[in-house]
Amino acid sequence: MDITSALIYEIIFVVIIALGIFLCLLRMLRGPTAADRAVAVDTIATITTALLVLLGLIFERYIYLDVALVYAVLTFIGSVAIARFLEKGI
Repeated sequence: MDITSALIYEIIFVVIIALGIFLCLLRMLRGPTAADRAVAVDTIATITTALLVLLGLIFERYIYLDVALVYAVLTFIGSVAIARFLEKGI
């Protein structure tokens, strides 16, 4: 695979990820319930984790993989906290 086709694939992947984040942002802004908004934020965090992994591979900076793992753990903890709040209150 030459460099031009690899660059085209990378651009396509980034555009698909950006489109996914945009659609989740729409759901977050227009979601009828708080649970819909929480799921949209969690999905944005998951997509952003995938973007960090992809950027780590594109730029060959493998520290982004460590950042993606830490980010995923923190967003999981945040999602559990939001779910607990929505279920029982404070």
